[in-house]
Amino acid sequence: MNKKLIGIDLGGTTIKFAILTDNGEIQQKWSVATNILDDGSHIVPDIVASLQHHLKLYQMTPDQFTGIGMGSPGTVDLKKGTVIGAYNLNWKTLQPVKEVIEDKLGIPFAVDNDANVAALGEQWKGAGENDANVVFITLGTGVGGGIISNGQLIHGVQAAGEIGHMNVEPAGYLCTCGNHGCLETYASATGIVRVAHDLAEEYAGSAQLKQQLDNGEDVSAKTVFDLAKTGDQLALMVVDRVCSYLGRACANIGNLLDPSAIVIGGGVSAAGEFLLKKVDQTFQQYAFPTVRQTTKLKLAQLGNDAGVIGAASLALKFK
Repeated sequence: MNKKLIGIDLGGTTIKFAILTDNGEIQQKWSVATNILDDGSHIVPDIVASLQHHLKLYQMTPDQFTGIGMGSPGTVDLKKGTVIGAYNLNWKTLQPVKEVIEDKLGIPFAVDNDANVAALGEQWKGAGENDANVVFITLGTGVGGGIISNGQLIHGVQAAGEIGHMNVEPAGYLCTCGNHGCLETYASATGIVRVAHDLAEEYAGSAQLKQQLDNGEDVSAKTVFDLAKTGDQLALMVVDRVCSYLGRACANIGNLLDPSAIVIGGGVSAAGEFLLKKVDQTFQQYAFPTVRQTTKLKLAQLGNDAGVIGAASLALKFK
C-alpha cells in the first residue's frame, strides 16, 4: 500500500492540516485555531496533539506515512528544521519544530517558508501543471513569492524569492522593510487602498470610489477592483497603476528566470482575468521578446489548499 503524506499550513490565525496520497490528492483535511499566547509556546504542542488525535480517529499509525511537511512564516533553517522571527506567531526565539514533532510522532518532518510552500503547491497540483520552472506570486496583506527552477525551490543563501521587495518606484512609498518603493507597498491589498487614497486626492471628477473615500467609508482592494469592473474612472486609474507595477515586476522576473509560468495567487487575485489581462499588457511591453513567447501569466488554482499540498510535497524527499 502506498504511504500517505501529511501537509501543515501554519498561519497566524489558523493551522490547516491535510492527509494526502503520494500524488497530492487530499483525502482528509481539518484546521485548528493558532494559539499565539505565551510567546507562541502552545503552537507546536497543539500541532502534535491535533495530529495524534486525528491519526487515532482515522485509525492510522506512523508507519503508514512517508513524512510530514509544514509551511511556516518566519526564517526557516531547512536542515535543522527550526523557525525564528515569525512575529505573527509571537515566535521571537528559535523554535526546534522538527526535533519536537519527530520525537512525539515518529514521522520524518520537513519545514520551509510558507510562501515557498504555496509555490510548490501551485507548481505540483495547480496552475504550474507540474512544470520544472514556475514562479508564484501571492498578493495578500503583503506580497510574497516562491521560485522553482529545474524542479527545485530557490532559497539562495537565505532570502531568495522576496518578490514583494523588488523596487518598482524609486523614492516611492516607505515599506515595512525600511526601503522605499517596494512592490508590496503598491500591489498588496493594503497597498492598493493606499494608491486609491493618494489618487483620490488628485482626482477632480466624480467617481463612486472618490465619494466612498471622501466619506470615510471602508474601502478594500476588492472594492477598488469591483468598481473598476463597472467602469469607475478613479478605480480604473488605481487598478492601471497597480497592474503596471505588477506587470513590470513580472517582466523582470521573466527576463531573469524564464519560467514556463508566473502564477498569481492570494486574496487580490480573486479579481481574476480582469487583473491578469491588465498585468499581462505591461508584461508584454517590458518582457524580452523570447520571454513573451515562453512565459505565461496565470491565475492560481488551488486557493487555500496550496499551502497544505505544497507542504506535503516537502515530505516526498523521505520516500
